[in-house]
Amino acid sequence: MATKTMQVTLVYAPAPREVFEQSLNLAEGSTAAQALAAASAMACFPKLELDTLAWSVWGRAVDPDQVLQAGDRLALCRALKVDPKIARRERFAQQGSRATGLFAKKKRGVEAGY
Repeated sequence: MATKTMQVTLVYAPAPREVFEQSLNLAEGSTAAQALAAASAMACFPKLELDTLAWSVWGRAVDPDQVLQAGDRLALCRALKVDPKIARRERFAQQGSRATGLFAKKKRGVEAGY
């Protein structure tokens, strides 16, 4: 009897604005770790440290032994270098309070239609 297969997508971003995405045909009941083993990600990224990555399926954290379903999107996520809240505060401080949001100055003239 033939083994049923399913298709899943593996996604990994090794650096900002760089994405590795691969569609995989796996046997039903395969785990996230088996999906990574079947992918060419390890060959493309030999310095990939699995113990520092977070695993997720459709944005929800999972363990490597998580059984995948057909159509799942498995993402390997790098650790954050900067807390997103702190990064946003720093960007806002650089822009100044007059450049964004409710406190932005409205330009008068041709652009505003006056």
